[in-house]
Amino acid sequence: EVQVVESGGGWVQPGGSLTLSCAASGFTSDDYAIAWFRQPPGKGLEGVSCLSTIDGRIDYADSVKGRFTITRDNTNGTVYLQMNSLTPDDTAIYYCAADPLPKEHGWHLYHLYDYWGQGTQVTVSS
Repeated sequence: EVQVVESGGGWVQPGGSLTLSCAASGFTSDDYAIAWFRQPPGKGLEGVSCLSTIDGRIDYADSVKGRFTITRDNTNGTVYLQMNSLTPDDTAIYYCAADPLPKEHGWHLYHLYDYWGQGTQVTVSS
């Protein structure tokens, strides 16, 4: 059984930083795609970033390029999303999603991911 577990959300002031973690387990292969999505209050899901060990791709939404960094600890497969220079527009529930198939240019399409975490709240305010 595949499980996806996020952690690391919380409250931060504008300009601050947070790091989210995502641990996926139960895949038959060590290679899969892990993506971060977010849902701001009253809005739909938005793809934030994706790291795929299937094809080596790393992708970011334009809104977070230069501020967010996605990395993977290869010793245990945990994926991290380092978020810097946070603004109130980054306030959202952040979800981690995983899938064993490559996404390429469709990494930001939430319906392509079969396995999801429970979500973690990130609030940026003064």
